[in-house]
Amino acid sequence: MTESSGSTDPRMDRALLALHVNGERYEVAAPAHHTLLEVLREELGLTGTKHGCELGECGTCAVLVDGEPVLSCLLMPQDCEGLEIVTVEGMADGPELDPLQRAFADNGAAQCGYCTPGFLLTARALIDKNPRPTREEIKEALSGNLCRCTGYLKIYEAIELAAAEGRGEDAEFQRETLYGYE
Repeated sequence: MTESSGSTDPRMDRALLALHVNGERYEVAAPAHHTLLEVLREELGLTGTKHGCELGECGTCAVLVDGEPVLSCLLMPQDCEGLEIVTVEGMADGPELDPLQRAFADNGAAQCGYCTPGFLLTARALIDKNPRPTREEIKEALSGNLCRCTGYLKIYEAIELAAAEGRGEDAEFQRETLYGYE
C-alpha cells in the first residue's frame, strides 16, 4: 500500500511496510521505488549490507530471506512482508560471533571487507542446508559473490573451518608460506 505525500512527483510516494529483520519487527514508510537494499540501509540503518553493482552481478548486497540468499538490490521490500530477513548484523548472537564470522576473521578471509557480508550470508545458507559441503559445493554456492582482494582460497578455507566447527570437528589447514605449504 502507498500513501501520497501531497506531491505530484510519483517518486515521493511512500510504501508502508511491515518487515521482520534480524528477529525484530519494523514498520517503516519508505519511498515506494526503493529496493530492499535501500530500505535496509537508509530506513533501518543496517549498513552492513553493501551497495555494489546494483545490477545483481556482484553479491555484496546478499541477505537471507527465509534462509535463502537473495540480492537485495534486485528485490522490492513489499515482496518481503511476512518473510524473515537476516542481514550480517543478525548473524551474531549478541557479542558472540557466528562461527563463520569468527572463521573469516581468524583465517584472514576478509581483506577490505566490502564483499564479506554477502559471502558470510551466502555461506551461512549453504552450511545450514549442507553441514558438510565439499570445496566444489562451496565454490558453486559462492559463484555469484565477487571479491577483488582475497583470491578466494582463504574464504573457502574459512567456510570449511566453520562447517567443521558446526559439526563439532576440528579442522586445520597447512600453513601457507612464501615457498608454498609447510
